[in-house]
Amino acid sequence: MSLSLIEAVLLVFVLGCAIGAAVLRDVLAALMAFAAYSLGISIIWVMLEAPDVGLTEAAVGAGIMTILFILALANTVRPQENGLFEPISVRTIALVGAFVVVMLATVPSLPAVGADGAANPVVSGEVTQYYIENAYADTEVHNAVTAVLAAYRGFDTLGEAVVVFSAGVAALTVLRQEVFA
Repeated sequence: MSLSLIEAVLLVFVLGCAIGAAVLRDVLAALMAFAAYSLGISIIWVMLEAPDVGLTEAAVGAGIMTILFILALANTVRPQENGLFEPISVRTIALVGAFVVVMLATVPSLPAVGADGAANPVVSGEVTQYYIENAYADTEVHNAVTAVLAAYRGFDTLGEAVVVFSAGVAALTVLRQEVFA
């Protein structure tokens, strides 16, 4: 597995933002690191040829969640403490390190990005071939991704939309109570 320069820079950026969001003591700084992390992840999704997931991550993760967190932060008091970073225990470092090692152990079993044919089981899979061959005939939608999301996985997509809508309504309800209380 070899990384291009842009992939390596993006990976370092995302890891730095994640670590920053976890260890920064200032809540606003941690929030900005979280927003930058989410934006970096959305770019990674686009590079992995999943622009729909990338746009969703950018809109929800970097956009809406950042705005909601800033609104929540504006309604709270920021403690005035000395120090820039939270202390990290050795146990936490060991646990996170073990998790990272387990996750990295799965990387060699992933197909290469853009691999064709038998090298990529996702592309050569039976379900994928069915979707490609029958998407228009079954749904009369010209875009295979839209056909999968709207027709084949319609109830799943509807459920996701209901969850996001419910979360938005709940957040607005809480913010309204906080602002006008």
